Amino acid sequence: MGTEAAFEVVRAVLSAEPISVDQAIAAVESDTAGAVVSFSGVVRNHDGGKAVERLSYSAHPTAHQVMADVVARLVAEQNAAGDEAGGEASAGKAVQPVRIWAAHRIGMLEIGDPALVCAVSAAHRGQAFAVCSELVDRIKEQVPIWKEQFFADGTVEWVGAGS
Repeated sequence: MGTEAAFEVVRAVLSAEPISVDQAIAAVESDTAGAVVSFSGVVRNHDGGKAVERLSYSAHPTAHQVMADVVARLVAEQNAAGDEAGGEASAGKAVQPVRIWAAHRIGMLEIGDPALVCAVSAAHRGQAFAVCSELVDRIKEQVPIWKEQFFADGTVEWVGAGS
């Protein structure tokens, strides 16, 4: 018996170009997916009670590889968990792929611009929600990206968005 789902990483990158949730959803949709869950973290106009005008994301030189590694580890853990559970696929059932798309912007962003976009498609909603949520949390916790916020009062603040 195999696992119920195979995993396909469609994209896991840092991007200097704009990213969109529509692009992510389109990339993971398939005829076998009963659920597509997406997340778009956008630049908001405030932080800590101060008005934000724009921000810039800077990445450590290793961040591209860390991004790929974070997604690969998540896939490996999901596969291992499926194997331990015995999986639900039988010899006569086709494997339903779980497809993953993730991108984090680097460079200057304006209010409303997507900074982190993730999409996950799966046969069932529970798995799609769980994988997408875990993916977002791990990227924010582990990928070495720093945010420079430019406030309306002229002050600037650096925020560590990764390790």
